[in-house]
Amino acid sequence: MRLFHCECCGQRLYFENTHCVHCDTPQGFDPYTLSLRSMTSDAFRPCINRESGICNWLVPAQSDDQYCLSCRMTLVIPDLSVSGNVTLWADMEAEKQRLIYSLFRLHLPLVTRQLDPDNGLGFRFMADAPLGDSERIMTGHLDGVITLNLAEADPVVREATRRQMAEPYRTILGHFRHEVGHYYWQQLISNGDWQEDFRRRFGDERDNYAQALQRHYQQGPRQGWQQHYISAYASSHPWEDWAETWAHYLHMVDTLETAYEYGLTTMPRGSATSSAEVNLHDDPYQKLSFDQLIAQWLPLTTTMNSLNHSMGYDDVYPFNLSTTVIDKLSMVHSVIHQHSNGI
Repeated sequence: MRLFHCECCGQRLYFENTHCVHCDTPQGFDPYTLSLRSMTSDAFRPCINRESGICNWLVPAQSDDQYCLSCRMTLVIPDLSVSGNVTLWADMEAEKQRLIYSLFRLHLPLVTRQLDPDNGLGFRFMADAPLGDSERIMTGHLDGVITLNLAEADPVVREATRRQMAEPYRTILGHFRHEVGHYYWQQLISNGDWQEDFRRRFGDERDNYAQALQRHYQQGPRQGWQQHYISAYASSHPWEDWAETWAHYLHMVDTLETAYEYGLTTMPRGSATSSAEVNLHDDPYQKLSFDQLIAQWLPLTTTMNSLNHSMGYDDVYPFNLSTTVIDKLSMVHSVIHQHSNGI
């Protein structure tokens, strides 16, 4: 994620800021320039959801829309009369905005359901009915519509689910990145030029999906999955392998951009060779090669985990990238950059 600066006083600002912490000038995020703008001109107006503290994005003044681009992608919101739902919904929207930022930075096709009812991207944030009155809301993707159970925004519920599912990593942003991977599989892989490469690396997606998931939940992940998959769940079906790998690629580039913005360099003391130094002064969104990305990513993850250990926490990055997984990540990189190059 980029760092930003106040147009009025130059103070450093962050993606979520609604006011400058130095001069108190109201701020808003402009999705068309991917920048924070001081709301001192008539060129923009705030999204209507700013009034409820949900959104800091801007709408062009000449637009007839009351909602910003991000909020227009939300098709269903939870019942806000229920105590706590406003806070949970706000957390969902905040992570969705980070997702949309990354998709724009990668120059991926992104259109609302209002403009393209068949191929546009939309989100539904829904809560389970009280007292088990109906079936539980399942997080997932279907033909461009991503549904997230509002309970995922509750850190207590999410952590309990993570432990129950024996998952090393579970976040709202991770859910978004995973589910949007299914969407882009339909947009960029299905019936396209990449299908043969996909099947060679990830497997044949024509295998029965429902049966594959049932087998995974009844029998557990494939034996030795660590050598071939980014996660245990990725071993359940090629579609899930793609979505998990896609999400991981987005983890990489956005974290590397943050490291780049802070000018980080990793150079462990006592290293036997000077090659241990990794300069993170390259913007990962500026069409670096995959080899450049992975060469910066691996030392950075070691640094992140070591910093976490110093604070008494577990690994912030609980993944092991085998050569097979790295090859899959390289395909995700190629698919994205082929599109962004307009080929």
